[in-house]
Amino acid sequence: MWIIIFGTLALCVPAVILRLGHIEPFGTLGDTAIFGLGIVAAAFILAWAAEAAEVDISQGLAVAAVALIAVLPEYAVDMTFAWKAAQDPTFAPYAVANMTGGNRLLIGAAWPFVFFIFWLRARRTVLQLERGHAIEVLALAVATVYSFSLPLKGYISVVDTGILALLFVGYVYFVARMPSEDPELIGPARTLGTLPKLQRRTSIMLLLLAAAATIFAAAEPFAEGLVHSGVQLGIDEFLLVQWLAPLASEAPEFPFAGILAWRGRAGVSMGALLSSKVNQWTLLIGGLPLAYSLSGGHLEPLPLDPRQVEEVLLTAAQSAFALAVMVSLSMSAGEAALLFGLFVVQFAVPNTEFRLFMSGVYLVLAAGIFIRNRREAVELVHHARTAHLEEAEGHA
Repeated sequence: MWIIIFGTLALCVPAVILRLGHIEPFGTLGDTAIFGLGIVAAAFILAWAAEAAEVDISQGLAVAAVALIAVLPEYAVDMTFAWKAAQDPTFAPYAVANMTGGNRLLIGAAWPFVFFIFWLRARRTVLQLERGHAIEVLALAVATVYSFSLPLKGYISVVDTGILALLFVGYVYFVARMPSEDPELIGPARTLGTLPKLQRRTSIMLLLLAAAATIFAAAEPFAEGLVHSGVQLGIDEFLLVQWLAPLASEAPEFPFAGILAWRGRAGVSMGALLSSKVNQWTLLIGGLPLAYSLSGGHLEPLPLDPRQVEEVLLTAAQSAFALAVMVSLSMSAGEAALLFGLFVVQFAVPNTEFRLFMSGVYLVLAAGIFIRNRREAVELVHHARTAHLEEAEGHA
């Protein structure tokens, strides 16, 4: 496994060399691919190091940490777009594109992917989560309700940053109180996690620093390269940024989630993806106006043009539907198929009318599921309030 770890580290080197040397040896497309490869490699290293850290911190906090660290590359790319938007307004749409694309990809592709692996392995049609995941679902509920205010206002401000950051801090506070259990590490994370204490912590810290340095070096040129590549290839830059960048930055989540599901831990896998959704739907959104304001030296909100309003509304509606599914702390085969099917259909007709239509479809379906599962919604709040006690009793 050390060969895999060092080999992945080696993939980070070209991106760092190109950035430090200020060289462009392969043109826009080639250089962008190298920077993208560096980000993907750094994302895997971050995920391995964060998973290995589960040995030293509580499981609930570890899940939140892994979910946060695993999407740091996406944060870096998105914050780059928001930072540049203060100097060049043409970059503003790309910040929202990357954020909405990452969120919709997570729910529309990653969640059904985990269910498919679960079904393939267990041949069961309902994936059940533990009651402790009620904390993630309730945090997602609050964030989703709040997210509908953004398209109504037509901007994202630092006030939103503060509210969403407080929500994330509250979420982390509650998951940190959850009891610990021995983590089941796999692959490179297991190699790191089984090292002696001093070596383990030193290795994890060095890997985190190396990955962070790579992301810092590659994020800006990768973000700019995507836009210029879209122009060269005749592809809509907004769509390229919306889907290709999140695919690169969230690459580790798919195989890791799939491996956990295949090993019979589909509930844990889905819990980690839920946590990823919570931090993207709070910190990622909240970070955009903060980066925009810091870059511009003002406290002006990040404006949303009509296309961005539609994209945020569609993403919020999809989140509401996903939340309705998870109110019962379970996912059925039909619900997983709907999540994936509706996600794919979005690409069929990429225009204003269809985006608004799809938003309505999501909301109608969400309302129907909420009505059907209204008792489970009440129980969910109780589970979230008492999750740490219930889990402690379960492990006693």
